[in-house]
Amino acid sequence: MSATDFTSTIKVDQSPQEVFDAVTNVRGWWSEEIEGNTAQLNDVFDYHYEDVHRCKIKLIEVIENQKVVWLVEENYFKFTQDKTEWTGTKPTFEIAEKDGKTELLFTHFGLTSEYECFQICRDAWTNYIQNSLKKLITTGKGEPNANGKPQTENEKKLSEK
Repeated sequence: MSATDFTSTIKVDQSPQEVFDAVTNVRGWWSEEIEGNTAQLNDVFDYHYEDVHRCKIKLIEVIENQKVVWLVEENYFKFTQDKTEWTGTKPTFEIAEKDGKTELLFTHFGLTSEYECFQICRDAWTNYIQNSLKKLITTGKGEPNANGKPQTENEKKLSEK
């Protein structure tokens, strides 16, 4: 079995600019507890979810209305043997107009089925992209983690471990 990077795609009626603005508004769809800037090249931000997951992310490529690439510089998982599984991986957001709609292709390069966190991370990213980010784009309000409250069933399970 070959390793495949995790991907998730959404299509919306909003413009590439609106999708780009939502993607770079990380507090609006991933977590309200982000520290640092999240929109421009070389911005660095810290994410944490309770004592379960922490990471430091740098924006290494930003092409307005087209692409945003994050580099996970540091990562800590409480629930995996290798606490640094995401370190060096590249969550990537690619925006393109297709058939009168705007398509957002999210690929977490380096997050493969070989990772111990894969199932939990896959489920969490799917929720953040397909649900929270899509709502932020289409309604102006996402469903980020707020004040340490679990967002998904998986996160609820993790915080109970």
